[in-house]
Amino acid sequence: MRFPNSFFGKPARMFLLTLSLFSFLAGNGAAAQNSEIRAIEDSVIKIYTTQSAPDYFTPWRLLTPRQSSGSGSVIAGNQILTNAHVVANASYVQAQKHNDPKRYLARVTFISHEADLALITVDEPGFFSDLKALSIGDLPEPLQEVSVYGYPIGGKSLSITKGILSRVEQQVYAHSDAYLLAGQIDAAINPGNSGGPVIVDQQIVGVVMQANSGGRAENLGYFVPPSMIRHVLTDSEDGDHDGFPDLGFRTQTLDSPSAKKAYGLTDEQNGVIVIKVFDDAPAQGVLQKNDVILKIDDFNIAEDGSIHLSQDVLTDYRHAINLHYVGDSVDITYVRQGEVRTTSLDAREALDSYSLVTGEQFDEIPEYYIYGGILFVPLNMNLIKRWGNDWSRTAPVSLLQARNEWSSPDRRQLVVALQVMPADVNLGYHDWRNWIVEVVNGEPVRDFAHFSNLIKNNEFDNVVMENKNGYQLVINHEQALESEADILSRYQIPAGYSANLFED
Repeated sequence: MRFPNSFFGKPARMFLLTLSLFSFLAGNGAAAQNSEIRAIEDSVIKIYTTQSAPDYFTPWRLLTPRQSSGSGSVIAGNQILTNAHVVANASYVQAQKHNDPKRYLARVTFISHEADLALITVDEPGFFSDLKALSIGDLPEPLQEVSVYGYPIGGKSLSITKGILSRVEQQVYAHSDAYLLAGQIDAAINPGNSGGPVIVDQQIVGVVMQANSGGRAENLGYFVPPSMIRHVLTDSEDGDHDGFPDLGFRTQTLDSPSAKKAYGLTDEQNGVIVIKVFDDAPAQGVLQKNDVILKIDDFNIAEDGSIHLSQDVLTDYRHAINLHYVGDSVDITYVRQGEVRTTSLDAREALDSYSLVTGEQFDEIPEYYIYGGILFVPLNMNLIKRWGNDWSRTAPVSLLQARNEWSSPDRRQLVVALQVMPADVNLGYHDWRNWIVEVVNGEPVRDFAHFSNLIKNNEFDNVVMENKNGYQLVINHEQALESEADILSRYQIPAGYSANLFED
């Protein structure tokens, strides 16, 4: 086919030149993008873990070890940032680089279970020499596109998915039940993605921590945002875990106009009402029940308890406290009987639990005491969760109800007679299970250590235990001591109490 000369005239040549330039730029842009992706890929690590968790039903034993995997990313200081739940209760940890079949022995250097973050490292010389440390960026804007890197189940190679940041607000972290800031994205997050970085502009803007539906494959997931990451990294600098501080008070929202008026607020004032101040807390002697907190630092608190992080992002006011470190001073503006007041509270390390049920613990040896063939343990979430994934429906009601009771210096922890190992010394009680001990020989039980010392140092002929309804369990002390060795041998129990019980 012949073309007229005019077809190859100046306009046509300009068109071809523009097209060539566009193709050249597009090719260079794609090459640059691929180079950036490769640089990030080399900084994403696959983590293999063997986890040996204690069995809280038989606390002198471990559950069957299980293997799992997760993801992590290299950051400054030859550290690998990952999730705490990836390495919790780990007895063996390995790290594998991108496109490297070798697995390297790794060790945990710092862990924050409440923020579900951990730092691990590899001591093998040269492991980090060809790896780029990723920096921590800023929280993306809502609807901004992000990339998720990791090693999910279903293959051995690195996976990269894209998604949109759809929401940022306080969430209950699945690993620790802590209520902290989290980002939500619509990228596919599956088991194995845990600990992998969320990337924008070659910077870490989050650490993947959980999918929406208990770990099942869903196109919805959550990540630990930069503010929480930086908090943990700063906390790790001295090697001691301080965690997120607590001021020692609890509140409820105040969105009822009648309630606002009753507590002295004007129509323009909003806040949350104090319903509990704990003993020996920073707020004790400063705040009182029925005070209304209007501001934390410079954050105004709305009637639903929210604060503005930005024009488009709202979250719970407790995030303003979470931004602080132990030892900081936190400014509080509050109303008492119509009068606006200001104060500062010292941010102290949070208690193990403000409830009578201690929160779930990791990398810990369970406490127990066997007396008269009866297994006594402290009540905690580790025990409750041994009833399975549906523990909120299958665990004993009496144990679940205790989660709603506040602790106090006189009653910090509950003790459970978990099970009876039948023997002559405990005849009449062989079918007793999950029985909460409130009183021993007339003395109210403060916590498990107090209970254990009451038993160990007992000078009465009989030990009489009571629950809150007055029902009694009576064990002859001399018979209990005489039968201890036989009971331990019969039921193959290595010791009558946990090794760390009487260390103090």
